Amino acid sequence: MSYSIVADSCCDLTDALRAAPSFRSVPLTIHVGGRDFVDDETLNTASLLLAMEESKSASSSSCPSPADYLDAYRASEGDIYVVTLSALLSGSHNSAWQAMRLFQEEQPERNIHVFNSCSASAGEVLLAHRLTKLAESGLPYDEVVKKADHCIAEMNTLFALENLDNLKKNGRLTKVQALLTGALRIKLVMGSTPEGEICKHGQALSVKQALTKIVDIMVQDGPHSGKVLCICHCHCLERAEFLKSLALKCCDFSDIIITQTRGLSSYYANTGGIVAAY
Repeated sequence: MSYSIVADSCCDLTDALRAAPSFRSVPLTIHVGGRDFVDDETLNTASLLLAMEESKSASSSSCPSPADYLDAYRASEGDIYVVTLSALLSGSHNSAWQAMRLFQEEQPERNIHVFNSCSASAGEVLLAHRLTKLAESGLPYDEVVKKADHCIAEMNTLFALENLDNLKKNGRLTKVQALLTGALRIKLVMGSTPEGEICKHGQALSVKQALTKIVDIMVQDGPHSGKVLCICHCHCLERAEFLKSLALKCCDFSDIIITQTRGLSSYYANTGGIVAAY
């Protein structure tokens, strides 16, 4: 069965998935110091991070428009599965859903489903990876949707960041959390709620300790036989490999994927950030 997967650019796809003809990426845009950085294949994340560091003014991001998604749907073949950021974190999901309604009017015979990942970054990659396996297995469209929804319901996303400046600026941390991390240089272990909001799981005195706490949480959530762990890193492959080595010792994941953050994930994670989903 022919299929396509459309994802917003917070889905930090591996090089192999990004190169696959079945994938379409719809970019968000990051606004820093009067410059617009479109989160597509031409974006240099190092340049984005440098601009963020140098800028004294507030920065922001904007989601794709329904027209952007509609163009991606029109360019897709077969059944269409759409992966977006958590609806509670971005308007990307709403744009994708509005575009779906327009597309259904144009081509009512086509199957299309928009998934709210209730996550971001590694969580979106994990969902896209799962959808690929399900679609290529030959399952009917309805079964693929059902099993992917189950994947979202079971998924857990955790992250540890070196720098929380952009989460603070954009109101993603409470005032108390912002004060604690700034004054005491504490590293927070964060994650997502089942609904897709950001929550705190713990804290540590270093990123290495925070990564160890992440694996402790994974162990508590086990067993993981048959599951995949996805680790996204923002220019810190060594930390991603460290987390992978801990997970290999303590958990029984069937596979572990490592990939680098693209523009939007880099914007929030900053250099040194790690996002994991399983």
